[in-house]
Amino acid sequence: MTRMPALSLAAVPGRRKATIELAREIERRGFTGIFGPSLGDSLALCEALAFATNEITFGTSIVPMYFRSVEDFAATASFIHEVSDGRFRFGVGVSHAPALQARGISAGKPLADTRQFVEDLKAVPRVGELAPIVLATLRKKMIALSEEIGDGMVFANGARSHMAESLSVVSDATRNDDNFFIGDMIPTCINDDIEAAAAVNRKTLTSYAMLPNYRNYWKEAGYVEEMEGIEKALANGERDRIPHFLTDKWLADTTLFGPASHVREQIEAWFDAGIKTPILVPSSANGGQMVAFEELLSIF
Repeated sequence: MTRMPALSLAAVPGRRKATIELAREIERRGFTGIFGPSLGDSLALCEALAFATNEITFGTSIVPMYFRSVEDFAATASFIHEVSDGRFRFGVGVSHAPALQARGISAGKPLADTRQFVEDLKAVPRVGELAPIVLATLRKKMIALSEEIGDGMVFANGARSHMAESLSVVSDATRNDDNFFIGDMIPTCINDDIEAAAAVNRKTLTSYAMLPNYRNYWKEAGYVEEMEGIEKALANGERDRIPHFLTDKWLADTTLFGPASHVREQIEAWFDAGIKTPILVPSSANGGQMVAFEELLSIF
């Protein structure tokens, strides 16, 4: 019996009704969750999923905590939690400087701001029961904080070889608690042409490699030479050289790509690494999001 992953789903303008239909199909196929990335309004998508689906767990992975007031977040998250009978996971994080700067927002210290946000969220009066809070994590201090004040954690583009080390700061009791969420967003491209599939994921991750907090995490995971190479390229204004440092070894550690049988095998390895909910983020070498989902649904 194959352990089923969850899928990442974004509601793109013009295809929102089709996205809801796709969510119903994902539930019918027995996937374990649907999670909306910070692209678009994932809270609106989750509200729709509360009514469009019946049993599947779903959530945000993540919404940037600076985008709305705490009171607004608390009211919406509590509403979705209640009408979905507790199937909703409220994933929040500090996001990244470029995304915040685009909105004229300047972030503070990630750990202190996250702690304050959760404290304030829990203190909002008259909103009803709060949804479980899942924190965006990469490095150990945020991982430890998610155990201390949250109900779970979600990585994005985590390194599988480093996962045991990352999760070593979490107690055995929490790791084995079925109600504590441990997920990772994993870029996934299914294609018999391994090079073509790898190229798609390499393109997806190039923008992440430009973010300092991701580079610091991947250095911690053992990819020092690669990340320093990227930093040198950025300093010299040679952005087109970034993909050169995103090696096949690194790509195989952070993403899923290749033929269907290989991808299924590697999903199992993610479960074995301690990720209870691998969240596949589909891309295709042959088309857009809907094509990527067709390819992904066909392998299970």
